[in-house]
Amino acid sequence: MKKLPFRFVLFSACSLFACADALADNPLMLDTFAADPTARFFEGKIYLYPSHDIIPPNGGRGFCMEDYHVYSSENLMDWTDHGVIVTQEKVEWVNPNYGMWAPDCVFKDGKYYFYFPANSRGANKRVGVAVADKPYGPFTPEPNYIPDIPPSIDPSVLIDPKDGAAYIFYSMNAIFVAKLKDNMLELETAPVKIDNLPTEGLVEGPFAFERNGIYYLTFPHDVGGGEALEYATADNPMGPYTMKGTIMGKHKDCWTNHHSLVLYKGQWYLFYHYKDLSPRDDTRRSARAEFLTFNEDGTIQPIVPTLRGVGICDAKRKIQIDRYSAVSESGTEVSYLNSEKTGEGWKIALSAKGAFVQYDRVDFGEETLKSVKIRANASEGGAIELRLDKADGPLLAKIEIPEGAEWKETSAKLETAPTKQHNLVAVSTGENPVEIDWVSFE
Repeated sequence: MKKLPFRFVLFSACSLFACADALADNPLMLDTFAADPTARFFEGKIYLYPSHDIIPPNGGRGFCMEDYHVYSSENLMDWTDHGVIVTQEKVEWVNPNYGMWAPDCVFKDGKYYFYFPANSRGANKRVGVAVADKPYGPFTPEPNYIPDIPPSIDPSVLIDPKDGAAYIFYSMNAIFVAKLKDNMLELETAPVKIDNLPTEGLVEGPFAFERNGIYYLTFPHDVGGGEALEYATADNPMGPYTMKGTIMGKHKDCWTNHHSLVLYKGQWYLFYHYKDLSPRDDTRRSARAEFLTFNEDGTIQPIVPTLRGVGICDAKRKIQIDRYSAVSESGTEVSYLNSEKTGEGWKIALSAKGAFVQYDRVDFGEETLKSVKIRANASEGGAIELRLDKADGPLLAKIEIPEGAEWKETSAKLETAPTKQHNLVAVSTGENPVEIDWVSFE
């Protein structure tokens, strides 16, 4: 069994999105590019503040960002887009030339403060602030950027749980930190460069947080050919920091990575990005999430990116089984449903008898489910068995896929009626290849 690799067939031109069901999986959204995701816990939900990659108006390549959206979720499966909260056209100091990079948002004294970098009319990247009464806005941008922060990008703000003081971190070929005034709009101390970090490759994206009295500074580090996510720790927000290790290695074919870490309902999560919807252009990124675990000494266990992500999937929704947790050693292949509209999602092909795909954490609930529906195709006809937990686990259903190249929805009665949470496994039991889009229980 192969566990949790990247297994894409990477092809197509730039994404042309299509409407699709929300996913419990990676990427988190199919209808937009959402890079540099900062996740925060506000008002009982996770709010996600990413940057927003778009295709350049002139049709070229390169990073192009004109505004910010905010998303929220209670189950980390269904994400609500609350719309644009800040746009380059409505910030007085911003030069509207598509340079709005990675943001952050924090709550202090009844207000939400959204920090964002953008090109100023003086051509330098500066850090601005917008303020709101709710985590989804409306946000009102301040008329000027924070004047005492030099040209820089990617602000991250830490609210120290010990005393409520706020510290802002940012990048410009190194990482800097300064203490904010209580008004959250000005600096109380001059910025200082954080020492003892890598001397090269610190291009962007610091994210700082506190856990059990330890202050963590996490950041992308260009290790040659791409960015790994690394971290250092200290006993004070201003440092000194000590390098500790790697959270996630570099992507093999997406140069950037950018991230945040958040505690939600007792579990820590890493949010980051990858080029899922734009395989030939890694300046169009998509938000992802993974479970994150700390060791007893406070160090972080390294993470391998997955397709499955972090959600628990209701059995009655369309289970995107191509976002798998594990597959057989051979006989499987994932590709886009439509290479011209990558936002339609993926399919998985089982091309040999015994080939299987496993999708973890399906919630079958407490009610009795009676049937299953599968969207699949098999040019010469095919046969699928659905099983619980593992490839030779309890049989759920036997499904005969009709002959034909077109997609069909085929139903079958359940042999057993599962309840509670299980893994779902689809096994090819015929000699002919079968392609699967989704599975759903009724």
